[in-house]
Amino acid sequence: MKTIRLKVKPGARTEDLTECADGTWLARVKAQPVDGKANEAVRALLAAHFGLRKAQVTIKSGAAGRMKLVTLGE
Repeated sequence: MKTIRLKVKPGARTEDLTECADGTWLARVKAQPVDGKANEAVRALLAAHFGLRKAQVTIKSGAAGRMKLVTLGE
């Protein structure tokens, strides 16, 4: 199991995931931060990038903010 620090930019034109120089990740998603839609888009983006199922991606903290701690695996 791996934990990553993630900054989310909702409402972006394109969806992508990049690793920053300081070890954090930047996720841009098209979904707006309404009713958890952006969080679901982030989970789907991470699962696709790391070759996991969406159920294996868990937002541990920061579900209501832009900075999140996410665990991958299991």
